[in-house]
Amino acid sequence: MKKLIKSLSLLFTIILLFSSFTFKPVSLKISPDDYPRVDGSTATIPLAINLRSAVTGESVEDLQLTTIHSTTTDSFRALANNQSDLLLVYTPNNSVLQELKDKGVDIIMTPIGRDALVFFTNEKNKVSNLTTKQIQNIYAGNIINWKQVGGKNSTILPYQRDAESGSQVLMEKLVMGDVNMMTPTKDYLVTSMLGIVETVASYKNTNNALGYSVYYYIKAFLNDNYKIKLLKANGVMPSNKTIKNGTYPFCENFYAVIRADEPENSETRKLFNFITSDEGKKLIEDSGYVALN
Repeated sequence: MKKLIKSLSLLFTIILLFSSFTFKPVSLKISPDDYPRVDGSTATIPLAINLRSAVTGESVEDLQLTTIHSTTTDSFRALANNQSDLLLVYTPNNSVLQELKDKGVDIIMTPIGRDALVFFTNEKNKVSNLTTKQIQNIYAGNIINWKQVGGKNSTILPYQRDAESGSQVLMEKLVMGDVNMMTPTKDYLVTSMLGIVETVASYKNTNNALGYSVYYYIKAFLNDNYKIKLLKANGVMPSNKTIKNGTYPFCENFYAVIRADEPENSETRKLFNFITSDEGKKLIEDSGYVALN
């Protein structure tokens, strides 16, 4: 229970950091009672809050207490089972897309923004850059010591996410490619983005842990409370600028998703059309994300 409370507290922190924007009135208006059921990835919760606030007029503060997402993979399942209407979501595991196909569920999946998979370690670690090849070799089990990549003589603790998490999908797609990741032990498998930040930041007060997550989420924890630092990848530091211009190597779109059979005049379709419009792009940017050009 204490762990759950702490995790919820951390999640509330990131929502507060990225859901404190004041928006100009938008063209779409939907009453709170008619607002579609929005689900998606954990990292898009602030966007979901800001979107609902802009469209319904509800306060961001109230929505911070009630907005939850069931995570990337489970949100697709919720859409397939008519338990949600619209997703704000990162790239899913291929297996869940196959599940939708097997159920005969067709979807419309439109890119609305860009994020990146980023790597981070304890701030005391002197390593500041990893190449794609080095990361691949670390997570394949071929590089096991930080001295092999310019650090001190200490064993690398390479933490992974669970197979269905959005971060793991991006790791396998953008970084590992055809290189097989080693099977993590239970100690090196972390089931939440919050957990991987805490683990890398504080593991036995040492600086030899390595983790990964999406940039939008991690930048909330680059402060004195969480002793972590971002690593450059192939010499490029992740930032909104390097993600937008594509110089950071591990970038990927995130999406708005609805069922293909969603009626054209439904509130869900109207919300989807709004978030994929130029007006929606402005809201995405004002929420701190990188919108597509």
